Amino acid sequence: MTTHTSPPAETGAGALRLEMRGIRKVYPSVVANDGVNLAVRPGEIHAVLGENGAGKSTLMKIIYGVTAPTEGEMRWEGQPVAVASPAHARGLGIGMVFQHFSLFETLNVTQNVALALPGAPDLKALARKIEEVSSRYGLPVDPRRMVHALSVGERQRVEIIRCLLQNPRLLIMDEPTSVLTPQAVRKLFETLRQLAAEGCSILYISHKLDEIQALCHTATVLRAGKVTGTCIPADETPASMARLMIGKELPVCEHGTPSGAGEVRLRLAGLSHACDDPFGTDLKDIHLDVRSGEIVGIAGVSGNGQQELLYAISGEEPLAEKYPVQICGVEAGRMTPDQRRSAGMGFVPEERLGRGAVPRMSLAENALLTAHASNDMLRHGMVNFAAVEKFSDACIRQYNVKCGGTVAEAKSLSGGNLQKYIMGREIMQAPRVLVVSQPTWGVDVGAAAFIRQSLIDLRNRGTAILVISEELDELFEVSDRIAVIAKGRLSPSKPTAETSVEEIGVWMSGMWPGAEATGEVRHVA
Repeated sequence: MTTHTSPPAETGAGALRLEMRGIRKVYPSVVANDGVNLAVRPGEIHAVLGENGAGKSTLMKIIYGVTAPTEGEMRWEGQPVAVASPAHARGLGIGMVFQHFSLFETLNVTQNVALALPGAPDLKALARKIEEVSSRYGLPVDPRRMVHALSVGERQRVEIIRCLLQNPRLLIMDEPTSVLTPQAVRKLFETLRQLAAEGCSILYISHKLDEIQALCHTATVLRAGKVTGTCIPADETPASMARLMIGKELPVCEHGTPSGAGEVRLRLAGLSHACDDPFGTDLKDIHLDVRSGEIVGIAGVSGNGQQELLYAISGEEPLAEKYPVQICGVEAGRMTPDQRRSAGMGFVPEERLGRGAVPRMSLAENALLTAHASNDMLRHGMVNFAAVEKFSDACIRQYNVKCGGTVAEAKSLSGGNLQKYIMGREIMQAPRVLVVSQPTWGVDVGAAAFIRQSLIDLRNRGTAILVISEELDELFEVSDRIAVIAKGRLSPSKPTAETSVEEIGVWMSGMWPGAEATGEVRHVA
């Protein structure tokens, strides 16, 4: 990370850009914010820290006009204001990058950006501006691409670019780096520091405490909806900030020594697949074995074939031939997702809402969708609702999911709590093979450690696990072997103990030993 900069000097109460006084937000099943006070000055990068469900996102949605507070007052540049809608917020000069994306999948990038801008901008001119901004800030995205064809990381770039084009005076960023590469994070931080130097205030939510330490001037800590303290991140350590967040020492994963890899449970045998999306990535001759009792990690820059690989493995994208994907010795390339689950595979997609869970269905109903074959949920073709409730309740308790019970709709949970539920739902089924994408995206530090330990424990019970993640630290923490995907090709795997973050970072550009012979070596943005 680059050197931390000093916060702007305070020049009195009149210098506050945003002030929240006694903010309280009550939902039917939970008090999300309870008497929250927050003050942000011009040019200040202010972190909001807290566990999943602490009330951070709710507070940001109040500021942005997505929801209204039950009690309390918001003051904007010294004047009381009730933000009626996101459009009202943008008119004031408030922009927000959401953790759960607010993009229309059936529109292209340019059209999505245009919807957030006043009037009716010329789309061709806007597309050129998007290209300029994406190039300037190191956030590559093609303005012509349809959003439904973008990976999670690419969608996040669109959200950030859309906000930057609005020239905000207050920029709210909710987990903006959760699926960005280290290089993109550094470039984004340069942008944010420049914006702050020009007077823009930034509210920054992240569970990556090293980022907050490097970037933010001040921090407010929330726990159970209440402010429990403030700090200057530069004077803290990630461990001390974690203690402020969770009230105890941060748990540490115990990777241990694997008992030894056993039989091949997942085999990719020369997997090649042409992507239907003209802007997508073709998979090219991918070979990989994942054995029982091991975790194999796949690193890569977003948009290099991760999404296409996941679809090919899960069955969302059926293959012309059956042999390139083999699950527990069965050629599964032509199988449906349900057939692959029946063959022994569990799956956690990168998109929580829409693919990982149906937003308007309850947690119990979402459990039934993938766990119906286990735990006596079906009897003679009939749903055993008592078993469904029991399974869902056990998942909520074991994975400390903060929610309104098994009847809570998936969309009512914070991103991190929904991720815990989805991960728990799959792990509790003890699959023979588990394929996971971005396992701790948007999850707080304590929950991330718990999820990673759960994956390690599942490996120790003999499951073969494939983890695709853009967080290298995570891959090094849980994986026994690591490979890299770049431009649709997969590198050889290497034992984690025999490589480094620096070496894997070089491989992410497509430059691994032997890659030159393929003629496919290309630098990835």
